[in-house]
Amino acid sequence: MLFEDLSLSKSIQKAVFEEGYLNPTPIQEQSIPIVLAGRDLIGCAQTGTGKTAAFAIPIIHQLHRIVGSSKKAKVIRALIVTPTRELAVQIGQSFETYAKYTNLTQLTIFGGVSQNPQVDTLKQGIDILVATPGRLLDLQKQGFLDLDHLHTLVLDEADQMLDMGFINDVKKIVKLTPKNRQTLLFSATMPIAIRELAEMFLQDPAKVEVSPVSSTAENVEQRVYFVEKTEKRNLLYHLIKNEDLSNVLVFSRTKHGADNVVKALRKKEIPAEAIHGDKSQNARQRVLDAFKNKEVGVLVATDIAARGIDIDQLPFVINFDLPNIPETYVHRIGRTGRAGNGGIAISFCSKDEEPYWKDIQKLIKVDVKIITDHPYQWHSGAPDATEEKPKNSNRSGGAHKSRKSNASKQNKKRWY
Repeated sequence: MLFEDLSLSKSIQKAVFEEGYLNPTPIQEQSIPIVLAGRDLIGCAQTGTGKTAAFAIPIIHQLHRIVGSSKKAKVIRALIVTPTRELAVQIGQSFETYAKYTNLTQLTIFGGVSQNPQVDTLKQGIDILVATPGRLLDLQKQGFLDLDHLHTLVLDEADQMLDMGFINDVKKIVKLTPKNRQTLLFSATMPIAIRELAEMFLQDPAKVEVSPVSSTAENVEQRVYFVEKTEKRNLLYHLIKNEDLSNVLVFSRTKHGADNVVKALRKKEIPAEAIHGDKSQNARQRVLDAFKNKEVGVLVATDIAARGIDIDQLPFVINFDLPNIPETYVHRIGRTGRAGNGGIAISFCSKDEEPYWKDIQKLIKVDVKIITDHPYQWHSGAPDATEEKPKNSNRSGGAHKSRKSNASKQNKKRWY
């Protein structure tokens, strides 16, 4: 199927074509006709599969027809609620790109910055609002938001909003919207709590699931290192230095831990930066831009801050700390292997994290390659581990071809 087969307005088709979009992704192909038909929708797809365009494009098409060239005062007709500032910015940029040949206007609001510019834009009138829950409710309480004319409500990254404790805020937001609205719920995973949320807010929703729930991308190679907890920083430096890794996204469980990893790498003269909730929005954006521009080789992030990171060609993700929620692992490694590119996901597992790793394996059902040839392993980690080929022969956990085609056997052995 081509985008031109989706009965979209010429203005949107032109914008999409200029972005290089020819064929919609599976989530887009299935979701766009449903949204255009006005139905509520539950969309479940892995990170990096094009969920934003799956709801942004049909929303723009609908509003473009409703608003047209009207000179009337603009009112908020579409609201997209998302958990993090970075993701809100990313979604706002997507709406701006897809709607550039229409007369629709959009605004992205989030906390951590002055509300004055956001309020000024709201007073002028907008068609589309992208918001984080806290700032949205704050401005509504102050009387700067009117959602009475809302046509479509999108709850994006619903599972992450649930994990971050936004469920009560989401309920408050929904109560502020008309009952006859169209509601779209998108999530990378679909635990029971999200299904219950959908039953509360959606009416007879269509369901689109383009891949097995909580599965990992086929083009992401996964590896695990059983390592002494106190040696994780040494192992990280060992891999970055000896394997000449660059453009590496490293996940830390805590903000303090992320800062400490950055300090350790900088002492070894490895350019690294941290991104987490304690940093201002401007500081986070500067760090993210530097990483995207390859001015910084290693970005250490917490899960909340990393959800909005969207880089097509990110070759390496390293789980410095394993997540205690298995689905979070899927989110993390979904940062690589995007837009059809390959990627490598490396996990460090200390003795105390072994239960987390077992839960992750139960969820993803993939035989992940165990790397034993490194100097920092904890000896009870995998006593019988060998360099055997995993039973699952797909790229997730499958045999890896060396990044350097002329690398020696010794280097290959060291990498594995």
